[in-house]
Amino acid sequence: MAKRTSLESAECPVARSLEAIGDGWSLLIIRDAFDGIRRFGEFQRNLGMAKNILSMRLRNLVAHGVFEVVPASDGSAYQEYVLTPKGNDLFNLIIGLRQWGEANLYEAGEQHSVMVDREKGQPVQRLELRSEDGRLLGPQDCRRIAVDG
Repeated sequence: MAKRTSLESAECPVARSLEAIGDGWSLLIIRDAFDGIRRFGEFQRNLGMAKNILSMRLRNLVAHGVFEVVPASDGSAYQEYVLTPKGNDLFNLIIGLRQWGEANLYEAGEQHSVMVDREKGQPVQRLELRSEDGRLLGPQDCRRIAVDG
């Protein structure tokens, strides 16, 4: 089996992000954390993942500062996984994936979940990419350049 090349020092931010997040299972763990899941057993039950795989993914997410491990909020001997500010910064990514899936992976009328504004109960608006001056941008309007740190 070939060893996977680390992307940790890649010039591309997308590659580094994938190195930190790992895979689709990790994104589902992060999604569940946004839904209020905090304990290993809850993640395992909700996702149906093998415990060793879940443990590996959580360890990687903690190592990359996406989660921190804290004592259980109910005072029990358990530990909980809490999103850090870095982890909370992934919210737009999760919403973007959700919205892409809603738009492209369901037949008309097919049942699925939607994200709503907690206060008003209305569906959230589709994410948009805008320029500094407020113009709506698409792929044809953007290009990648190298910058010094």
